[in-house]
Parts: sequence; structure tokens; C-alpha cells
Amino acid sequence: MTCLPIGLLALVWMFLPEQASAQKLTRDERKIIELVEGQREDAIRFLERAVNVNSGTLNPGGVKQVGSLFSREFDKLGFETRWIDLRQANRAGHVFAVRKGNRGKRLLLIGHIDTVFEPDSPFQKFERRGDTASGPGVADMKGGDVVILYALRALQDAGVLDGAGITVALIGDEEKPGQPLSLVRGDLIEAARNSDAALCFEGSVGPNNATIARRGSSSWMLQVKGKAGHSGRIFSDTYGYGAIFETARILNSFREELLGEEYLVFNPGVILGGTEVAYDSEKAKGSAFGKTNVIPQTVTVHGGIRCISEEQQERARVRMREIVGLSLPRTSAEISFADGYPAMSPTEGNKSLLRLYDQVARDLGHGAITPLDPAERGAADISFVAPYIDALSGLGPVGKGAHSVEEELHLPSLAVATQRAALLIYRLTR
Repeated sequence: MTCLPIGLLALVWMFLPEQASAQKLTRDERKIIELVEGQREDAIRFLERAVNVNSGTLNPGGVKQVGSLFSREFDKLGFETRWIDLRQANRAGHVFAVRKGNRGKRLLLIGHIDTVFEPDSPFQKFERRGDTASGPGVADMKGGDVVILYALRALQDAGVLDGAGITVALIGDEEKPGQPLSLVRGDLIEAARNSDAALCFEGSVGPNNATIARRGSSSWMLQVKGKAGHSGRIFSDTYGYGAIFETARILNSFREELLGEEYLVFNPGVILGGTEVAYDSEKAKGSAFGKTNVIPQTVTVHGGIRCISEEQQERARVRMREIVGLSLPRTSAEISFADGYPAMSPTEGNKSLLRLYDQVARDLGHGAITPLDPAERGAADISFVAPYIDALSGLGPVGKGAHSVEEELHLPSLAVATQRAALLIYRLTR
């Protein structure tokens, strides 16, 4: 995640809450903002509690413990909470909290409670240094989860939450989804089908943008075969070019023929070749055996592809299959594709949500909100629901260093993001 330097952000965020254009806010909205302001330190303390529980994706006990921490708070706000167990997918599960209502838009609020830091990581504890906090998942994305909770708490304390139809989905395996995806994201998709708009609270990339589009992510597996023999006979009519030269042709043709289309990227992440190859795709590990005097007979390549739309992805897959089919002499190859995260395309509905969010920020005196370049975002759970409903993402606080021991959160941005979230939810559910 790229963003402004923390020092510069401190200057940016220092004065934003005081610039709210009170004349543009209703009495209820001013009360909501005051309640968020009063909860600043309490929200940070709650964030510290959540961060200090290890919830690496493959630590089911920790993920469930963080889920319980949030569930108890949603219970207090009148939500019906449930734990969706995913042991059959070798994952902990998800927290879903539902508050039924029929006023305004039905909202789906999305976060995740797992992190990339497993129990054996040296990065385990929340630490606060002035306006900065560090810790596993402090920005990605327990900070965003806290924004959801405290925005809803402010709405409840202001007496304006009744009648709103809201579902909160805190996913327990966002960082390394279990399989099959139809199982581990089935409840999220079902919630989307019963909602009108989705808001995701992953960290913001800078203080004044939001995400209306992001590329989908899927994978491909290339298997190449050649005819083994003495290396002195390579390129002959009898033995041909071998599996490695054929693989090189294919990958270079991908680069030459697919490179340049906006938002389309493809990457061969792992390659193994030789006389014998063993590859475990689940662990992304393998081994290869071969000799310099033997024509290689097998290659395995495991790669990924990112596209801005399903149409772009299908065009790329068709061309990749065509390239694979043009084999060098005495070689053959097959390519297969596995669906992953779908694309979040920049729909008119998403743009409409951005305009509403922009107005909220302007009314708070925070300035304009602009759409983030889709190339700046990776895949996320909101992509699973974007094909069904309007969606907006990147609504969480500002941090940096996600997925590394340098992960940090700019603490003043926590309250700013909560104010914006509370007003956006309020206006959408009126």
C-alpha cells in the first residue's frame, strides 16, 4: 500500500476535524461528529486490544478470538451476530452481524479480522508513538474494522440507527482464502444479493481518495513437455527443442503480444524445469532434477493474471491459449486457468457512491475525494460483491507498510475515517 509519508500526513490530518462546515451539517449529523470525537481514545484502546491478539489467517483460535471481541460489541448495538465456521475449508470462519431495517439503502459493510502475521512472526504487539501506532494488522485492516464499529456506535448513541438495514461482514481469511471460493465467500455474496450497496473499510491510500475499481486476480498453470535425449541432439528433427526452450517461447510471446493493454498484467511466479519436476501448488514449492547433457522433458510454470473486467480477462485467456498451441517441434504444452478474485469494474453505481462520499468529506471540510487508480490496489473481498451491487472501498484510516513489520497507522486518521463513515452510512440509510 502506497501513501504519503507519515510526517506529511500529520500536517494534513492535524486540522481536518476542526474544519467541518457546520452549516452544511444537520443537527443529527453534528451530534454524530461530536460523538465520534468523544470516542477517539476509546477507539484506539479497542484497536490495541484487537491488534494484540494474533489472528494470522492460519491461526484459527486467534481469528475466532478477534471475531468474538467484535461480536460482543455488535451485540450491544442491537445486531444479531453469528460465527460462520469454515473448518471444512481449513480456515477459522467469519463474523456476520445483521441489523434489520427498511429505511434507505440496505448496506453491507466489509472488513477482515485476519492478518498475514502468524504466531511465529516476530511482529506481534501494538505500540504507540505519539500520533503513530504500529502492530500486526493495525492498518490492514483492524483499523478499518474499528472504523465500522465506532461509526455504528456513534449512530446508535445519536439515536439514528433504528430502521437502518445493515449487515457487517468481518472476513476471517482475506489474506489467504480457503478453498473452494464458492464456499468461503458464499455467505458474503448472499449478503450482497440482499443489500443495495457495499462499503469496504480497508486502509485509504492517502487521505483523500477512494476505490471505485480494482483489478481481479486469477491464476494459470502451464505444463510443457519435450522429448528427452542427449543434449547433443537438441534442435534435431528427432528430438526437437526440449521443454525449456518451448517454455521460453511461450512466456516471451505472452510478453510480446499481451503487454501494453491498460490494467492487464500477468506474472509467471514459479517455474520448474528439467528431466523431473515435482510442484505443490498449495504450498507454492517444488523441486526439479536435470542434467546439462540431457534435453529437458518437463516444465511447470505457475503464474497470475490481473484484469479490470471479466471481458478483459477472457480476451487475455483466449490469446494465451492460442500462443500455447503453437508448439515448437517435438514439444507440447497445456495451460489451465483458475478463477480467483473477480474484477471490480468502475460502474456508474460505484461512481455515484463516490460522489456521495465526496460530499460528506466536503461538508466535513476535508476537501474533495478522488478515485484511486485501479493499478494502485490489489484484490479484495469487495470484488466478490461488486458484480451484484454498487460498491466503494478504501474507506478506512491511513497507514503504510502493510504486510511487513513496518506496518503503521496514523492515529488521527482513525477518527477522521470514522466521521466520514458515520455520515455516509447515515445519509445512505435515511
